Amino acid sequence: MGWVCALPVELAAAQEMLDEEHDTPPSDAHDTNIYTCGSVGEHHVVIACLPEGQTGTHSAAAVAVQTKLAFPSTRFGLMVGIGGGVPSEEADIRLGDVVVSKPHKAHGGVVQYDSGKATPSGFERTGSLNTPPTVLLNAVANLRAKHMRGRGRLAEYLSKLDSLPDFTREAAGPDTLYDASYDHEGGATCRQCDTSYLTDREPRRQELVVHYGTIASGNQVMRSAAERDKVSAELGGVLCFEMEAAGLMNSFPCLVIRGICDYADSHENKRWQPYAAATAAACAKEVLSVIPPAEVAKTHTVDEAIREASG
Repeated sequence: MGWVCALPVELAAAQEMLDEEHDTPPSDAHDTNIYTCGSVGEHHVVIACLPEGQTGTHSAAAVAVQTKLAFPSTRFGLMVGIGGGVPSEEADIRLGDVVVSKPHKAHGGVVQYDSGKATPSGFERTGSLNTPPTVLLNAVANLRAKHMRGRGRLAEYLSKLDSLPDFTREAAGPDTLYDASYDHEGGATCRQCDTSYLTDREPRRQELVVHYGTIASGNQVMRSAAERDKVSAELGGVLCFEMEAAGLMNSFPCLVIRGICDYADSHENKRWQPYAAATAAACAKEVLSVIPPAEVAKTHTVDEAIREASG
């Protein structure tokens, strides 16, 4: 199984989820990836991270291609990390929550919102992305049922990071959501922002919630609440914005798991990134925990799945 991260903070959280870490076999001279090999339960895992400072769909695609060449027996992938949440009346998304991609309406789980062409009537999105492998969608259904029955293990896996203070919920600070019409006043924090524009939200029974739906992926950081809500409405409602997944779906069949570190608006800061990376990594481990190894053995390798999808 291939596990792809974009940032060092995501890589650190992923490495902490391994039950065992193994020696990494020698790689091809042309392979620039650095791998972490290990196991989660009975599953063999190889983790790769994008080069420092090189985010986006193209960098993600390059890392995934090298990973499947180096480990040709890889049968599916996970893209795990942080993203910007889209709070709405339909989805009460909070910082630290997790969003898992799944087919919804016309989309296979991930949509590249900035891919298309200019027409006389405006921007027209083109192209489509593959859905995750069936073995992963079955795991998502199983996991949702476990959570409904109160038998999830997310808190258990998240506790593996308790020894790293920066990755705890306490280190993240308060969860504040400003009205979509109000832009950040400047500075590294929101100390100068007008608190009268804070959104009043009811307390939740659960501190951490996993959401399932469409993830919007593109090569630019979404930092406008107005644009966030506009794009989401055009796409039938998305739960999260991120910058890598669209580069993987058609060349590295995978499930995308994102911990919410901000609200894809101008009030973004990095305080929530470690905890959001931790919740996403813990959810990824929980997904793997419900997949029987026998089902993995029956799943096509990544290259076989791509050939089958292309007909």
